[in-house]
Amino acid sequence: MQLGMVGLGKMGANMTTRLVQGGHEVVAFDRSADAVQAAAGHGARAANALEDLVRQLKAPRAVWVMLPAGDPTENTVRALTELLAKGDTIIDGGNSNYKESIRRAGMVAERGLHFVDAGTSGGVWGLKEGYSLMIGGPNEAVDRLRPIFETLAPAKDAGWGHVGPAGSGHFTKMVHNGIEYGMMQAYAEGFSILKHKKEFSLDLAQIAELWRTGSVVRSWLLDLTARALHDDQELSSIAPYVSDSGEGRWTVTEAIDLDVPAPVITLSLLQRLRSRDSESYADRLLSALRNQFGGHAIKKT
Repeated sequence: MQLGMVGLGKMGANMTTRLVQGGHEVVAFDRSADAVQAAAGHGARAANALEDLVRQLKAPRAVWVMLPAGDPTENTVRALTELLAKGDTIIDGGNSNYKESIRRAGMVAERGLHFVDAGTSGGVWGLKEGYSLMIGGPNEAVDRLRPIFETLAPAKDAGWGHVGPAGSGHFTKMVHNGIEYGMMQAYAEGFSILKHKKEFSLDLAQIAELWRTGSVVRSWLLDLTARALHDDQELSSIAPYVSDSGEGRWTVTEAIDLDVPAPVITLSLLQRLRSRDSESYADRLLSALRNQFGGHAIKKT
């Protein structure tokens, strides 16, 4: 099957390679000419512009957009809407807000196009392990694209699913990432407690490996924890600063809108924000207040 791929970052490039290896013809485009040439080296056909990519595809066309959420995705979808024809499909495999996906689906439908939102999980391991795909969109478009999803997923009948209408794929991925925040925070806190029990001199890499087999807390995230600790238990080269993609924030906002309590996910997001404040004004004020009402000592800088 033919597919256009727009966006050849690490994940987009790996997806392109997996599709080519699965026997699909991929026409690839990225603003980086080097990235396009690298994709061509793995068997994709190179395109030098969106217009060239569309020109190389046979109708009905399908173009997978693998770009950061926000303006990069919005601008590309709008440009493709002008270039594609009735019956063609735009797939957004990035981390867009599901409300934006619902809007875009309506926008492209006015031109007779299909819009599919594919929440995609698997990260840099997807080339080897396959991707988990949470797909929203019309039945007609999803059914036609089934060979693509079956190739990208870990197996034809596992790791992907049509979860509902446009927007539902990105909504499901948003909640998935919120759960991921909570799980990662629990592992981080647990291993921190282990590390601080100095008198036991615990081998954290050994414990991670131990828990990977038979334990009720085993998971792929624990596998990755073991891998990280094997390399450097002190994590000495890593700054205590944790970014977020935005989907944890959206999950918390949605939980509030739906009156659903989500304390673990919410606190895990707040901990990420906390990690970025190396000069916390709030903590300085807390120390000052303790001194004011109780005469407690202040640690000076």
